[in-house]
Amino acid sequence: MQATNTSLRVSQRITWSIFLNESLFSAAFIATFTLLSINASLLSGSDALAGLPATLGLIGRATVAVPIGWLMDRAGRRAGLTLGYALGALGMATGVLAVQSASFVLLCLSAAMIGANNAASQQARFVAAEVWPADSRARVIGLIVFAGTIGAVGGPLLVGPTSALAERLEYDANAGPYLFGVALLPLAALLSWLLLRPDPLQLGKQFDSPPVDAQGNPVKARSVRTIFAHPVVQLAVASMVIGQLVMTLIMVITPVYMHHANHSNSEISFVFMAHTLGMFGFAFFTGWLVGRLGARPVIAFGAAVLVASSAMAAVAANMPALTVALFLLGLGWNFCFVAGSALLTEALHPIERGRIQGANDVLVALASGAGSLSTGAIFAGGSMTAVGAVGLALTLVFMALAAWLNQRRTVRTVGVR
Repeated sequence: MQATNTSLRVSQRITWSIFLNESLFSAAFIATFTLLSINASLLSGSDALAGLPATLGLIGRATVAVPIGWLMDRAGRRAGLTLGYALGALGMATGVLAVQSASFVLLCLSAAMIGANNAASQQARFVAAEVWPADSRARVIGLIVFAGTIGAVGGPLLVGPTSALAERLEYDANAGPYLFGVALLPLAALLSWLLLRPDPLQLGKQFDSPPVDAQGNPVKARSVRTIFAHPVVQLAVASMVIGQLVMTLIMVITPVYMHHANHSNSEISFVFMAHTLGMFGFAFFTGWLVGRLGARPVIAFGAAVLVASSAMAAVAANMPALTVALFLLGLGWNFCFVAGSALLTEALHPIERGRIQGANDVLVALASGAGSLSTGAIFAGGSMTAVGAVGLALTLVFMALAAWLNQRRTVRTVGVR
């Protein structure tokens, strides 16, 4: 169904509102995440626990993903997104208390609450996409992921200034990014509540008619088991899960590695900026590329980039090499994540999207949690060489799995056309 001029303007307003809110969240999230493993190492007194808060953040995201999806299906997308940003604001305030009181427990609690915000944030790309016709959704998903560019550039760059501001306010320097988040996330919650009207859940219904069979009878939603048994869904989910796992494995420990090599916070933030720029800076182009080439070739290219970045991270011995390796790591994730999201949306009936997208985000978060939890131990046992080697092995396994799933793929139509 084509959008009228009025509904087109509403779709644009909702999409750009989500873009703005995701920009605010990404800036706050990435600024705090840049120093998270360092804060964890300092407050816990152990490098082996450097990845634990990030893991708890991902567990918080996984725990909340399905309930947030359930809330969005029943109370509307606006309520779910507003609640997510409000939880993030509370998590940022807890982070300030954690750093000020040198409490590792509070740091972990803060990470878990910010992870709950991330669960809602991960749904934002699907919320924006559903208020557009099917042929525009890959580009819209790319646009919302592209909103993370604000955080990719601004978040790490703000670590130094916010740390300096915190010291002038007589706070610990490492509390600066959390203070920044305390200012931004309540604004994102307020804008979500005020601007996402009419609710995207209601607006999206004009673009998705209920599926019917050849006789015109309504088709019931497939079971979760049936959906996840399909090779197209498996490929879409695997591309996001493995991409996130490899990215997290290498990304989380890199600041600790650089800290031990006596790099400054500014140098660490520069490398992290290059990484997050790779993650988000080309997302809109990726959405366009998926529309032109299809999701599967873009996923394959993303896997190849992850292979290159993992190999570079294993042998990088200086800041320029780390900058390139972390940029490629983000870019490989970008291709796998955007293309996987578009492929998953394509493979689902509208009546199946909420629960399956939520389940997918749980799997992505759990895989990331496993990566961030294990990376400290891997690093302690074999430095960055071992971390990069594990990332390389995981990506090669995914490439073999993707080839097998493509062989299994049937010609039958999946989802609603």
